[in-house]
Amino acid sequence: MAKFIHESAYIDEGCAIGENTKIWHFCHIISGTKIGNNCSLGQNVMAGPDVNIGNDCKIQNNVSLYKGVTLEDNVFCGPSCVFTNVLTPRAGVERKDEYTPTLVKKGATIGANATIVCGNTLGNYCTIGAGAVITKDVVDYALMAGVPAKRIGWVSRSGDLLKADLICPRTGEKYIETTNGLRLIEDK
Repeated sequence: MAKFIHESAYIDEGCAIGENTKIWHFCHIISGTKIGNNCSLGQNVMAGPDVNIGNDCKIQNNVSLYKGVTLEDNVFCGPSCVFTNVLTPRAGVERKDEYTPTLVKKGATIGANATIVCGNTLGNYCTIGAGAVITKDVVDYALMAGVPAKRIGWVSRSGDLLKADLICPRTGEKYIETTNGLRLIEDK
């Protein structure tokens, strides 16, 4: 299926948009931005310049992805979540040469109105609670909440809360704790 771009969206020259991607009302995609296949960008999303969005990403309404943001595959960005691009902004001081990259790894979920301070990495399949403020790297499968956010639990690949046995109640998948968060135990 071909991509869908709403007539009110504006796509600058030099963007790459994958197959079956939908870009809805009042979006602006700035030059150099790459969007993968099967993505959905809700109303009033701004991406760019030079933003990378993987395959199968869902970006809800009113999200701005600034230069330096990379979303790997299967990332969900909730409504009005916020990405920053400079650590010490001032209106009277231009800091475009100080943009700090932010990486959101595969399968991560960011809740509504959460803030992701630039320069941090969100681990694979982590979940950032609504309204949380991320001020440091997040490990794989972590459930983060609060201001500043702290790990309050673990979640599975399917996003279900894990109990102490680290077995997903939906899929039966088993996890073990590592220094980088959790790791899925693959049955052999």
